[in-house]
Amino acid sequence: MLDDRKKQVLQAIIEEYINTAEPVSSNSILQKYDLDCSSATIRNDMAELEKIGFLDKPHTSSGRVPSAKGYRFYVDELLKDDNISLEEIKYISDKLETKVNEIEDLTKITANTISEVTHYTTVSIGPKTETQIIKEIKFVLLGSRMMLAVILTDTGLVKETIIKFDEDVTQKQIETMNYMFNNKLKGQPIEKIDRPLEEYLYDEMTYSVNVIKPVIEQIKKVLEEDNKIYLEGANRAFELPEFNSLEVAKNFVNVLDTKELMADMLNSGFAQDINVYIGEESEKEELKDFSIVTFKHKVGNKDLGTIGIIGPKRMDYSKVISVMKYISKKLNGEK
Repeated sequence: MLDDRKKQVLQAIIEEYINTAEPVSSNSILQKYDLDCSSATIRNDMAELEKIGFLDKPHTSSGRVPSAKGYRFYVDELLKDDNISLEEIKYISDKLETKVNEIEDLTKITANTISEVTHYTTVSIGPKTETQIIKEIKFVLLGSRMMLAVILTDTGLVKETIIKFDEDVTQKQIETMNYMFNNKLKGQPIEKIDRPLEEYLYDEMTYSVNVIKPVIEQIKKVLEEDNKIYLEGANRAFELPEFNSLEVAKNFVNVLDTKELMADMLNSGFAQDINVYIGEESEKEELKDFSIVTFKHKVGNKDLGTIGIIGPKRMDYSKVISVMKYISKKLNGEK
């Protein structure tokens, strides 16, 4: 579609606009980038790029700014994914070596690290509960009518819940429940537990329904809970010039406040480990002013959840994707 020179001009305009947030002129490109052509040639190329929809021309300026179509071509064809400094590599390595006890902690640390390095807002969510394997269920008696249930999955996700009873239970009953529940459910994907839990236990449990029923109900409830969404660096957005617009700032706050929208954003489109949505590509009216890059957070074959970066369409895609790819390599022990 584009010859090499037009690709160089488009790349230069996009990178200059990302750096300055100001419309880009042919003279600024000529002075800062080694394109080996005249200002008139650059102007002609800019006019052609505008004609095919890769650039826009603001009414108040002779310069050009990238369009969503131009950003898409840049991300798909021109972007360099090694835009990360030695200082940033050391910072990321130090952060990711922090010892964690639960998978949510690793996801939060990773999201915080991406936000710190890229200076954009990150949102994160754990892996979908239904795809996880039950590794262990443990019951601990807290009192004559109170018990703690701890559910551990293969991804390291830990869910805890307190169960209260209408009658006394004994330590012997707790031990039997530990054995029975694990015997029936251990190693089962949560999504495969499609029958009522009573059916898994019916043949072997002889206790009062007043003991078993609240256990089953509470376990089902805690397994069906939506994953928490974590935000990092939400205030960073308001340092960007795009957010001087009251409408853009208001839309951004509304997006962050709408958990269903955030969850949909993070759980969509996993054809690739890294997905980029620019403006209207997200098909959500609320996101038309923003770009979103989602990162599938994995170690080996284990799904640890998804991290998303949200910022203006003038996002530094090269920096964001470079950081994500380095973190992915680091988490998987690659050099």
